[in-house]
Amino acid sequence: MDSFTIANTSTSTGERLHQAEMPRFGLGVYLMGDPGECKASVLYALEQGYRLIDTAMAYGNEDEVGQAIRESGIPREDIFVVTKLRQPHANSHEETLQRCQQSLENLGLDYMDLYLIHAPPKDLSARAPVWHGMEECLSNGWTRSIGVSNYGAQHLDAMLSYASVMPSVNQIEINPWLQRPALRAATEGVGAKVMAYSPLARGHKLADSGISEIAASLGCTPAQAAIKWCFDVGAITIPKSSKPNRISENLDSLKFDLSGTEEEFAALEESYVSGWDPTSEP
Repeated sequence: MDSFTIANTSTSTGERLHQAEMPRFGLGVYLMGDPGECKASVLYALEQGYRLIDTAMAYGNEDEVGQAIRESGIPREDIFVVTKLRQPHANSHEETLQRCQQSLENLGLDYMDLYLIHAPPKDLSARAPVWHGMEECLSNGWTRSIGVSNYGAQHLDAMLSYASVMPSVNQIEINPWLQRPALRAATEGVGAKVMAYSPLARGHKLADSGISEIAASLGCTPAQAAIKWCFDVGAITIPKSSKPNRISENLDSLKFDLSGTEEEFAALEESYVSGWDPTSEP
């Protein structure tokens, strides 16, 4: 499985600190709320070769992710676990520490590989202390890396005034219908990698003629074409599915060569947001 070296870049020296190898492809477990659904999905994905699992406290399934990891028989250090601080919990330095510990307890793990702020704190005055709490989680060894999710360019720019280290990752909605070149560039500009959630735009666009024609020319499904586009633009890609056949099909997306389809994919752009979009908030 291809990986990136992620790092938290020092705002004072520019040094890349806390470097970690992160798989470029993984399983998202959003909306896996039925008892046992998440655990079974993670176990199957790990059996198929997935090594990146993306969860969040908001998803209510950190416990099942941890159970699956322990039951998989795969060494803990070979699995990259991402979880997130809920936006309603992003209120203070102290609460950030408490919630990180709560997530570790839910997961049943000694550490997480990447801890993200799920969205910019609503209270602008809380953004600096919450990030300082994230930095303490990092220095305490509770997480190997820290990052953000749903941050716009303006949020990243503001962080330069209060962060000791910048995020290693910005997880945002990216797909062929929401390509966000400016935000991807802003993310990379602070030394962070782009992580793409909703690479299928929640399935809203998969029946459209544009992606269907591209897929037919490649000999793959529309979902596979969309996933591989995200991967090829340099985003860490985490399609969500609890269906074994889809989990396997999504992984098989990486086999397809999109060469020669650049113009067709560019024509799909329509700034379509399939879910929430905190990147546009103040």
